[in-house]
Amino acid sequence: MTGSTPRAVNAIANANGTSAAVDGRTPATPAAEQHSPFRPIRIGPLNLRNRFIKSATNEGMARGGVPSKALVAHHRAMAAGGAAMTTVAYCAVSPDGRTFVDQVTLDEASLPHLRVLTDAVHREGAAACAQLTHGGAFNFLPSLSTGYPLSASGGFNAAGVISGRLFKTAMTPADLNRVAAEFVAAAKRAEACGFDAVELHMGHGYLLSQFLSPKYNHRRDGYGGDATLRARFPAQVLARVLDAVGNRLAVTCKIGVTEGFKGGATASDAVDVARVLERGGAHLLVLSGGMNVESPWTIFGSNMPAAAVEVMQNPVVKFATRLMRLWEPRVTFRPLYFLEHSRQVRKAVAMPLAYLGGATSLAGVEQLMQEGFDCVTMGRALLHDPQLVNRFADGSVLESGCTACNQCVPLMYSEGGTACVLRAPNDVQLNRMPAAG
Repeated sequence: MTGSTPRAVNAIANANGTSAAVDGRTPATPAAEQHSPFRPIRIGPLNLRNRFIKSATNEGMARGGVPSKALVAHHRAMAAGGAAMTTVAYCAVSPDGRTFVDQVTLDEASLPHLRVLTDAVHREGAAACAQLTHGGAFNFLPSLSTGYPLSASGGFNAAGVISGRLFKTAMTPADLNRVAAEFVAAAKRAEACGFDAVELHMGHGYLLSQFLSPKYNHRRDGYGGDATLRARFPAQVLARVLDAVGNRLAVTCKIGVTEGFKGGATASDAVDVARVLERGGAHLLVLSGGMNVESPWTIFGSNMPAAAVEVMQNPVVKFATRLMRLWEPRVTFRPLYFLEHSRQVRKAVAMPLAYLGGATSLAGVEQLMQEGFDCVTMGRALLHDPQLVNRFADGSVLESGCTACNQCVPLMYSEGGTACVLRAPNDVQLNRMPAAG
């Protein structure tokens, strides 16, 4: 954390005074507390007050790319509700790296707005993480600086069927170096505006996962082949970001434990990728799954309801989602839906891991701790109730009221931004006001 705000989160311990060990694992505690999710933990240079992390979920709160007061309020609420760290989603590392126009870009213009956000989170005693991403071939921008979007390999662009960009181009060595430098520059800007951590997005079909995916990566130059070779460029990005900020910020990576479709990456691939990133020095891996184009139902562990599709305001997203519904399998939500895949990664590496996917109850979170996961990352459950961690801690709630209806997903593209339909809607006016305005 830089600037005038002290690293207050490092001084926060749990109620019994337990402190975090320097290697990322907590020291021995009494048996009753040994697997408590309310213990602090050290992630790289960062101490967190407990094991709960708000996942990066597209907030829809940066109209024209400008972080809004609604975005600040959203993340402040997560911090006030007890989460140890809240993650700002989809901070693009360059203009071409965006997926949509209404997306935060970590450029100089965004810094004062994001400083308002990190200051608000810190006042609530939590840490703030910026998710760094490049969309690669997955973008819906009106214009690009290149003729075709960049990806691991060239050729037909499945995501471009929706946006009209039917082809993509393979990144050259010069492109690889330039984009890695863009990740470094974005990480430095994240530090400059007060973030405590950065998350390198290597999942869900964005650029770095396009290198990891056997569907997207057909290179024969040392950046393609088996899962270990496909991880080479993401690992190089990690190394350069660690060199730039890793002594001061936690540097985490979000990876998929399964891509969820035939021919996609599997849990076995995720094991190989995790080993590469562990050797590369990543401070934490966030274990997710699914792909935006090929298997979005895998990301959420359930299908999008038909009614939710029809209320989407973005015509491109509505059309794409309608197409997907023609071939998607029927998926019924179940708690901890990525656990079987994530267990394989847990067995393969010793580094800290954050589980993501269907953690909806305190019992489920405690099970994850008992199985050796170091943190739990939550999305929809905290959208439903930002105070959920506090309620878990005081025993007033044992299970989230989130129904996994997924109707929060289309609201990402609404005027008010992401919200739970079971609660009051967001203030649309706040989403029109720049954070630092």
